[in-house]
Amino acid sequence: MTKDRTQKVIAYCRVSDPKQIQRGDGLQSQERTCREFARMKGLEIDEVFTDVLTGERSDRPGLEKAKAYLRKHRGAVLIVDHANRLGRDLLGYLLLRAEIVKMGAVMLSPVMEFKSDSSSLLVENVVASVSQYQRQHNAEQTKSRMKARIQNGFWVFQPPVGYRYEKASGRGKILVPDEPAASIVRDALEGFASGRFDNQAAVMRFLQDSPLFPKDSTGVVRHQRVAVLLNQPVYAGYVEAPKWGVDLRPG
Repeated sequence: MTKDRTQKVIAYCRVSDPKQIQRGDGLQSQERTCREFARMKGLEIDEVFTDVLTGERSDRPGLEKAKAYLRKHRGAVLIVDHANRLGRDLLGYLLLRAEIVKMGAVMLSPVMEFKSDSSSLLVENVVASVSQYQRQHNAEQTKSRMKARIQNGFWVFQPPVGYRYEKASGRGKILVPDEPAASIVRDALEGFASGRFDNQAAVMRFLQDSPLFPKDSTGVVRHQRVAVLLNQPVYAGYVEAPKWGVDLRPG
């Protein structure tokens, strides 16, 4: 099929798990699907815009760039491998869909047709609703598993400095000391408890002067970080999750 090189065409790809990028089965596979679909339509993709969206984050720089392209090139084609790449909830999808239509862009996907008749719009709404349900349901299941695990004495959040996760047979991922930071943290906590460091500022200076203690991006240990470290119950062998109603318990 002869390619239409006068038609402006872009693709938008999005993943919600950074691990998909590491495995090479996320953005790359979406782009490959979009390019193959464009080829079958006799089109050639000019640019591909991407986003890695995690958790509840709503900033999507790749999508904003795609929208800027569509505004500049009225009548351009936007290809996505699936409609759910455009919105993580029904309202967000509908607002973006209306915005794209207002730009005069043409939306294409290998798995569905974007039309303006009532039946097609119903299918779109159902697809967007199902995507929202799946995201919310997965989040609820994840929270439920994490809550149950912390109730059983396991830490489930970001490892505090001086610890890392390691898989243990029959126990899942557990915290283990991460040297050399673990020994430095231990010295800081013991020094504060014994009075060798008489205040948080002294602890901060100790950590700042320890070349192997991880600093922030500017190479500094901040007061807030020291306060968190000194009040973190996991260092004393306890876990808790007040926001989930899980009180302090041995870990």
